[in-house]
Amino acid sequence: MSIWATLAGTAIGLVIGGPLGALAGAAAGGAVDAARARRPERVQERRRVAFTIAAIALAAKMARADGEATAAEFATFQRLFHVDAGEAANARRFYDMAKASVAGFEAYATQAADLLGPGSATLEDLLDALYLIAAVDGFHPAELEFLDQVGQRLGFDAAQQARIRRRHLSPASDDPWAVLGIEPGVDNGAIRAAYHGLVKRYHPDRAIAEGVPSEFIRVAETRMAEINAAYDQLTGRGR
Repeated sequence: MSIWATLAGTAIGLVIGGPLGALAGAAAGGAVDAARARRPERVQERRRVAFTIAAIALAAKMARADGEATAAEFATFQRLFHVDAGEAANARRFYDMAKASVAGFEAYATQAADLLGPGSATLEDLLDALYLIAAVDGFHPAELEFLDQVGQRLGFDAAQQARIRRRHLSPASDDPWAVLGIEPGVDNGAIRAAYHGLVKRYHPDRAIAEGVPSEFIRVAETRMAEINAAYDQLTGRGR
């Protein structure tokens, strides 16, 4: 069952609680069988729903940060989060409800960090996705401020946020040193160490194990492709 179909009938919103649970429950049109959703064996599903609702809510709020949520931004959301044509209406309904929600983005980001682990690789996937959506129509100062505040509430310190921001803003996103998060000119040993550390942290299999729905791993897959390409460029691997 797709994550969108799961959300449409989930009772897990009641178990998650807080602003994310409220949005899940409202979007589902009323929850059922909450006792079943509380069962220990459904922890992974609760994490999947929590991640999904946080992603929808923050993407929708981010799109409004510059005063206008564009069709291109929603299209990027659909591409990054793999919304099939048959599920587009469900995805749009959740997205529009998040835009209209009275809860601020701060509440969504804070609860996501509490549920999924402050500063985790899973939340870095989410923050990267927000940067990619913001980039569609150019970075507006209000969007950059939004991203900084979201990153802080997701548990990333100033240095971590600077590293993430560097991948998207300056230098160019295809700079292999920036992609690997290392200073230009370091030796091959440091390059290999950085590469293997990134593979361990960001491999898509890790995202699935941590509860990210399969529909949402495109960001992790894209980042791994960039990491591999950067490593190849700096080491000559594959030539």
